Amino acid sequence: MVDDGIPADLRDFIVRSIDSVGQLEALLLLRADPDKTWDVAHLAQRLYVNEAEAALILAHLAEQGFVVATGGSSRYDPENTQNLLIDRLAEAYARQLIPITNLIHAKPRGIRAFADAFKIKRDK
Repeated sequence: MVDDGIPADLRDFIVRSIDSVGQLEALLLLRADPDKTWDVAHLAQRLYVNEAEAALILAHLAEQGFVVATGGSSRYDPENTQNLLIDRLAEAYARQLIPITNLIHAKPRGIRAFADAFKIKRDK
């Protein structure tokens, strides 16, 4: 494997939890102001994606436990179990944008979809 300078724990986190640059950008955007709530329309506008994509991004981040969704809006959960790792990811992304985006783009897309088909859904 090429040494791209991304620490192993950040690399594992990205591979395990982030499927697109849009998800990463949204995560870091919400993290930057954890008291602010975002609805789908505003997130879509800020990320330059359509509302359907923004909704999928927010749903993924909520599923991962990074955001709290209430009443049609979402906000970063600073109490999530990965908070310190996400803080380090934000710092690394500012310095290593290209290696991190390359890592995300190199992920096989079909594997995540296949694995998700076998997830057991819990009633909430």
